[in-house]
Amino acid sequence: MEEGDKMEIWSLITNILLWFGLYVIVSLSLNVEYGYCGIPNFGKALSVIVGAVVAGGLMTRILMVAMGVHGDIITGSSAVSGEVTTLVKSNPLYGIVLFLVYIILALIIGAVVGAVFILPSARLKEDYLAITLLAIAETFTMVCYYNPVIVGSYYGVSVPNLFAFIPASVRYQTIVGIILITAFVVYIVLERIVESPYGRLLRGVRENEDVMKAYGRNVMNIRIKTMALGSGIAAIAGVLLTFYTLRVQPDSFMNYGRTFWTFFPFLIILLGGAGNNRGVVLGSLIFATLWELVDFYKDNIVSALHLPVEAVWLEYILFGVLMLLILFYKPEGLIPEKPIVTEPIKRKKS
Repeated sequence: MEEGDKMEIWSLITNILLWFGLYVIVSLSLNVEYGYCGIPNFGKALSVIVGAVVAGGLMTRILMVAMGVHGDIITGSSAVSGEVTTLVKSNPLYGIVLFLVYIILALIIGAVVGAVFILPSARLKEDYLAITLLAIAETFTMVCYYNPVIVGSYYGVSVPNLFAFIPASVRYQTIVGIILITAFVVYIVLERIVESPYGRLLRGVRENEDVMKAYGRNVMNIRIKTMALGSGIAAIAGVLLTFYTLRVQPDSFMNYGRTFWTFFPFLIILLGGAGNNRGVVLGSLIFATLWELVDFYKDNIVSALHLPVEAVWLEYILFGVLMLLILFYKPEGLIPEKPIVTEPIKRKKS
């Protein structure tokens, strides 16, 4: 195998792991909201965008003030990025501390936005709620795009390289490793949560909220907590994505569009199995692998099969067909949700 082929394969594997990690984080957070609690959050992209805004807008302004950099957000972000990157090269601890600050701030603000985001559910249910959440997310995206004060509009803003102390040859692999570690931590934390009494409470709200109200549970309060948890986690993915690209570009369909961060996570949950974190991880791996393979070989596929479509649309067509096949033939997903087995049930069975 030639050196160029090895580089292409390594790049393909890196991209698969990148999107696998990001989709595990976002899809697991959506699974808590939709799979366990039954909230049809069709505005999931908003949480990822909030993370990007925290990294590219809020933190950039904080660093501009701290470093005495003047100017607008577009020019200021470039100056701050250069200064912070130079500082991190000689002081790795600054980069690590700043990275944790970015993550914690995104988690907090994402949780607050999620808690406010779900308030329409007090009067809206199911389809109407889904469309309303989608409309709110799209409105926020348009505001970010047309208002340069937030994150530079279509010009975008730069994000500091907080891992500048790592050799440039392995920077992308390092970021992917951090994303995978974060995804693993998110999985462990959410597994503990959904296996707790709170997780059973979420399933109760999903199945019949009137019964939960009859038992004295505050359903609205449960929804607010669930959306705060899910949105905070998804905002972390938005921050991690900015560290990989080192930019926040509101007009980038791939990075922050509803297709990538709302519809695809729903597809992953349907593929793996709603209400099942293991299924979501499996669905994320299958989706990321198929997506990258199709994207990598799409020109060859279209040419070999003589398909009457442009190669750029092949991924969307194939995954649209995949979603229809899942809904028709495997609506419970590859790993169906298992019944709840509490400790008293375990003791009785034994």
